[in-house]
Amino acid sequence: MFIGEYIYSIDQKKRLSIPSKFRQGLGRKAVVTKGIDTCLVLYPWSEWVPVAKKLQALPSGPGDARGFARLMLSGAVDVQFDKLGRILVPDYLKDYAVLEKEVAILGLSNRIELWDQKKWQEYKQRTEREVGDMAERLKELGV
Repeated sequence: MFIGEYIYSIDQKKRLSIPSKFRQGLGRKAVVTKGIDTCLVLYPWSEWVPVAKKLQALPSGPGDARGFARLMLSGAVDVQFDKLGRILVPDYLKDYAVLEKEVAILGLSNRIELWDQKKWQEYKQRTEREVGDMAERLKELGV
């Protein structure tokens, strides 16, 4: 299980260190892809396979389903860790998430999100202000 928030730097060669605690849970094979809210999502292979199957099962007729599947599947890439525990973030993913120097690495149970640190702080502050209203709406869903 991935939990916690870490701040790491992405270097000029687009290499990003992943916390060792997270690397253990990711195993040898992982996938990074475009996420919602202009972040990246890093999945262990075992979590990615069911996600990919669900995306493949979406109907190709509705534009939203087609577009979402395209975004997630075409954006996905296998990643490997170097000896220092870094992954290489391809240009198209770095550009999509607008990753600058500092990257927030967030553990979200079965996956990891990668955010530009400034964007994450803005998102987090906005969400923290709305948490009471969010809790009320989620209560209606039984959460």
